[in-house]
Amino acid sequence: METFFLEKHPHVELCDLLKFMGWCDSGGTAKAVIAEGQVKVNGKVETRKRCKIVADMNVEFASNKVVVKTSE
Repeated sequence: METFFLEKHPHVELCDLLKFMGWCDSGGTAKAVIAEGQVKVNGKVETRKRCKIVADMNVEFASNKVVVKTSE
């Protein structure tokens, strides 16, 4: 499982997280896979493209998993 750090930001939008992690090549691709129900947040399918992901949330896509933390 990978870790993504928010640093000083309160949240990251789900579609942006998929891009930042390198799981999707573009925002359009990220939005499409979210809309298709391929992404889970805390074990549940999430279809809101701009869902706010905050610290201690887990995101899964394909065989990738990431936990979001505030800082290192």
